[in-house]
Amino acid sequence: MSQTEVSEMKQKQPPVPLGTLIGRELRNLKVEKPTVKYGQAALAKKGEDYFLIQPDCQRVPGNPSTSFSLFAIFDGHNGITAAIFAKENLLNNVLSAIPQGLGREEWLQALPRALVAGFVKTDIEFQRKGETSGTTVTFVVIDGWTVTVASVGDSRCILDTRGGVVSLLTVDHRLEENVEERERVTASGGEVGRLNIFGGNEVGPLRCWPGGLCLSRSIGDTDVGEFIVPIPHVKQLSNAGGRLIIASDGIWDALSSDMAAQCCRGLPSEIAAKLVVKEALRSRGLKDDTTCLVVDIIPYDHLVIPPTPKKKHNSFTSRIFGKRSQNSTRGTNKLSAVGVVEELFEEGSAMLSERLGKDFPLDTNSGFFRCAICQVDQPPSEGLSVNSGPFTSPASKPKEGPFLCASCRRKKDAMEGKMANRPAVIA
Repeated sequence: MSQTEVSEMKQKQPPVPLGTLIGRELRNLKVEKPTVKYGQAALAKKGEDYFLIQPDCQRVPGNPSTSFSLFAIFDGHNGITAAIFAKENLLNNVLSAIPQGLGREEWLQALPRALVAGFVKTDIEFQRKGETSGTTVTFVVIDGWTVTVASVGDSRCILDTRGGVVSLLTVDHRLEENVEERERVTASGGEVGRLNIFGGNEVGPLRCWPGGLCLSRSIGDTDVGEFIVPIPHVKQLSNAGGRLIIASDGIWDALSSDMAAQCCRGLPSEIAAKLVVKEALRSRGLKDDTTCLVVDIIPYDHLVIPPTPKKKHNSFTSRIFGKRSQNSTRGTNKLSAVGVVEELFEEGSAMLSERLGKDFPLDTNSGFFRCAICQVDQPPSEGLSVNSGPFTSPASKPKEGPFLCASCRRKKDAMEGKMANRPAVIA
């Protein structure tokens, strides 16, 4: 068979389902479970950055064969309480939104939706505390060769593949840079503008008012309007070998993605994290908290990430299997998969009805609906579908799931600008 015929066959190959990819991992002796090595470094300016490293989580408690790793950064603002609360509660809220008894394939397929539910539930729970701080979140789950990244705010995660191509796995939710988020905030009832000083001059980055926050998505920020949503951008990749760099904006305000990746290539993850922080400090000085996690996902028979490649590969293949939102990627930040990297899922919509799916049927045994956010069972008379009309006049498709309890439904409507929902702030 000629090279041309082989090339044409590859182009005609249909997308490969997640289950097939995972089956390859299990059947192919050459694709062993990767080794995950990591390092962490930080310098504090305000002391509002927090991170979470849990390399030995388990989908099924007590079963080591179901292990996965978690790495997360929480960049707080206006205080530390939101960052601490998210660090302590987000993982449990995500896991509680995944049905029990699932195999690995089904668990990974359920994970993107569970991340949305977990982020929103964490935000609701924190709002009830009456605190006014907020936090960005970049939350990375590694299960075998599958990497899932969820994020709100402007902390980033990048992937430096073994082919030397650097890709951004998150979307910055900064109003200054994200036109679609500015439009969403305005449509939901917020105002976007710069800080006015004496004489009417406008200074600084774009902010949303009330509150003056530069971000359009976060957890917390109780004193700002509900148009600041906790719904994360989610991306899922399979066979994503290489190096992940997860860092707060203190790093990214000083270094581009390429600069951060290039400055630490070929070094062990522990040294690499310190070098990224050092390079950011050298470039900009200590203007903000700087926290960096470096995570290497490497074959079991390789001990270190290869050194800087001499040449970048220009032959890209990308297979998209999940629903893609218009604000999922921006400009040159669009991910191109290289070699064995397969993009399975990406979604960035801020609409809950687009993120939670519709397969939440009535439990015929109990007769209850389960809230897709807080996981509380509701009688049919109290459960409202996300496809219903506003809370004050539920209509349209009230029997189509997923279903929300009254509290979570009010949250959804408030995020869409349909009603106010912020609790009173405790003085």
